[in-house]
Amino acid sequence: MKIICIDKDIKQVLETGYYNIPRFQRPYSWEKEHINEFWNDTVMGSEIDYFIGSFVVYKTNQGLYGIVDGQQRLTTLTMILCSIRDCYIGEGLEDLARGVHNLVERVDLSNKKQFILQTETSYPYLQEYIQKFDDPDIDVQLGSEEENLKAGFELINYYLHAIVKQIKSNRQIAKENLSAEIQKKLTEVRDKILKLKVIYIELDDEDDAYTIFETLNTRGKDLSVTDLAKNYLTKLVKSTNDKADMTKEKWNKIRGVIESSSAELDTDTFLLHVWLSKYGYTSMNALFKKLKAEVRGSENAKMFLDELVVDSSTYKDIFDPESKSWNKNEFELKRSLSALNSFRVTQQTPMVLAIMREYYLDHLKYKHAMEGIMAVEHFHYIFTAITSQRSSGGISSMYSTHSRKLSLGADVDERIKAIRELKEKMREKLPTLEEFIVNFKTLRFTNDYTKNKKIIHYTLSKMDEAANNKGAAIHYDRMTIEHILPQNPAKKSKEHDDVVGMIGNLILVDEDLNGKLDNKEFLDKKAILAQTLVFVDGLIQNADKWGPEEIVKRTETMARVVYTEIFKI
Repeated sequence: MKIICIDKDIKQVLETGYYNIPRFQRPYSWEKEHINEFWNDTVMGSEIDYFIGSFVVYKTNQGLYGIVDGQQRLTTLTMILCSIRDCYIGEGLEDLARGVHNLVERVDLSNKKQFILQTETSYPYLQEYIQKFDDPDIDVQLGSEEENLKAGFELINYYLHAIVKQIKSNRQIAKENLSAEIQKKLTEVRDKILKLKVIYIELDDEDDAYTIFETLNTRGKDLSVTDLAKNYLTKLVKSTNDKADMTKEKWNKIRGVIESSSAELDTDTFLLHVWLSKYGYTSMNALFKKLKAEVRGSENAKMFLDELVVDSSTYKDIFDPESKSWNKNEFELKRSLSALNSFRVTQQTPMVLAIMREYYLDHLKYKHAMEGIMAVEHFHYIFTAITSQRSSGGISSMYSTHSRKLSLGADVDERIKAIRELKEKMREKLPTLEEFIVNFKTLRFTNDYTKNKKIIHYTLSKMDEAANNKGAAIHYDRMTIEHILPQNPAKKSKEHDDVVGMIGNLILVDEDLNGKLDNKEFLDKKAILAQTLVFVDGLIQNADKWGPEEIVKRTETMARVVYTEIFKI
């Protein structure tokens, strides 16, 4: 078997061959989260010459290679270059656009144009709608692979257009300098992509390629960060007892805690979040390299491993708060953690982990831990749950920076300072009140539309809790959502279906009261509510009728109260 193994950058890979993805290979399957992670790793978070793994290819004929390993990455890189090319075109930089296009399509020895990346499974979509310099000439019916390519290319375009938009909206840049700044930034992204490093493994034939591929992977699966870290720490922390390998026992304990959670946690992500909470921002791909550079020597490795054991339990508490026996005075903390999990966001985890770690160590009082956790909860309620802002590497970096400050704080004052500096940063990143109101008004809940039910229930409970001064302890998890304007009234206005599910038409009541209110007219419902402990705001109390106008007005009023008071950071 003849093997040629060379370090190359992407520019060299694209300049020295044409690459074919055969029909028997799996189709392009990267989804948005894969592309988002790749973009953050290679463009947003990487240094120059960032390593992205190995490419395994085999010769098919002179200058043409079949791809065995690396097709997803090479396809994505090709799409990034095509998007950069298109941005250059949009900014009137045609020479630069054609320069990039030479790495997408060029003439062969017969002076015929060929795409450098060639595929059969997605033909002709990839060629016509992404790689081609000009507009497509044919219509293509989209299958699942084409949908993935389309979604991926649109996401990459969004990232690049956001960069251009940010430059154009920067008032500190003189108008006559905008084009030069845009060219500079796009070229910086281009050069980062072209200087990405790979181990380029070239073999004589396809059989040899698969032999090497199986050697590089265990049953087709790359070694995980957890496996690499375990092996590395095991080498550093030598066992002193033939019958008891404590390093192995500790790893088993960590894995057992993480995998026993009902939240479907994984140890690779756990390791990344721990790292971000203590050592600074990095990506999953660069994590092991960072770990090796930071954790050196037997004592250092033993301490790191012992801290991982403790952090694994804390991590589980964060994502699976129902599994822990909390003290009575920790109810608010548990509820905030549960709320964050319901928002389906994880970027905040390093900061939450740092806060909980310091709280468990008695390095933070409960009120200061709650200040930090509640600020994060409020931020992601507005930023994620309501306005659905597109997260970027900047949010993850923000959390990593401040969690590290918190973890390294020499005393309680420095730890509190780290929390309050984070709050200032979060305030800067919040969407505007106007944007919040627009999105808040889109929340809906009816018997036929339940997508927003949990976030509406959560919002109403927080509002009720803030306003209810009747002194009764309320179990909000037992409350149901009541529509003030009935879902099925005797007579419907033409706007009824548009407004009946709006949050401004909703209140929380217990099941018994829900049955009493039933389908009654507004004034009858108001009279019944006045005899209960349910908090009823002034807009309902002072209304003598209830319809679309009142519902929209109450929704907008609620949005302002929620944004400026209840979820204030």
